[in-house]
Amino acid sequence: MAKREHPFPFTAIVGQEDLKLGLILNVINPKIGGILAFGEKGTAKSTAVRAIAELLPEIPVVSGCRFRCNPNDTSLLCEECREKLERGEKLETEYVKMRVIDLPVSATEDRVVGSLDIEEAIQKGKKKFEPGVLAEANRGILYVDEVNLLDDHIVDLLLDSAAMGVNTVEREGISFTHPAQFILVGTMNPEEGELRPQLLDRFGLSVRIEGIKEAEKRVQIVKYRNAYEDDPKVFSESFAEQEKEMADRIENARAILKDVRVPDEILLTDARIAIGLGVDGHRGDLTLMKALKTFAAFENRSEVSLGDIEKVVHMVFLHRMKSLPFEQTKSFDMDKVRSIIHDN
Repeated sequence: MAKREHPFPFTAIVGQEDLKLGLILNVINPKIGGILAFGEKGTAKSTAVRAIAELLPEIPVVSGCRFRCNPNDTSLLCEECREKLERGEKLETEYVKMRVIDLPVSATEDRVVGSLDIEEAIQKGKKKFEPGVLAEANRGILYVDEVNLLDDHIVDLLLDSAAMGVNTVEREGISFTHPAQFILVGTMNPEEGELRPQLLDRFGLSVRIEGIKEAEKRVQIVKYRNAYEDDPKVFSESFAEQEKEMADRIENARAILKDVRVPDEILLTDARIAIGLGVDGHRGDLTLMKALKTFAAFENRSEVSLGDIEKVVHMVFLHRMKSLPFEQTKSFDMDKVRSIIHDN
């Protein structure tokens, strides 16, 4: 599908506040670990993903590199860029927009990780690597619709690469490694099948997506969409100021994130919430700490407050809670969380 010259503005998306915030937190701090959206089709999920990518500044890449390596970080280069440096060549720089790469449900392992031409390697002693989706998504966003319909092995590959930031393909004793740093955004309808709890836990955040029930907001959605389809350029320009403000907030948050402080009382409260909700393991606690720091940075603050917990805790723990028997959708007890917060 051809890319629109004027994508739908992120700040023009009506409702879906959790989805928008979850995406914002991930682009500020990719270490959060991506986001999984549960729910209905036709609720602006893919629109929001593409729109937030447009908000972000261009990134520096090595000119001509198939993997969009970062010339300012030589610790994480593909083999081709490393070989250039070893030969004494300079890595030229160009600036490009962040990409959003779609992964089809029918994707095979070779399509995801890439493939090595073993015959070429044996006969000519050269590595011939055909990049896959992980290479295309490096330093971008990987969007996986209906992730629950993918083979578990493919989901494992995606989550492993997202966590490690590299992809290594090995065949017959020959290997090729390239960076694979991306923000993973998945969607799923729980009625069409679940993900294993071990895989769910690997997503940083999750949100429940539902159609908007307020009549006025639905009317606004229809009006905005109609205006956009009539003239994308004029509609996009009408949101230019809001888009710039949001882009500036994201860039400021990125700049101050490393200096945001999390008081011990917040960490203790986070731990009590995890225990109170019956969440296993410690990945949720770590993710909540990262999400809180990122939210505070987005709010242009240097310290996390207790009030921040209510803004993000449901996104961190919703998919990590145990389902009750015959429960179709997991429920999140915010009242219980509030009582834990205010009891401390």
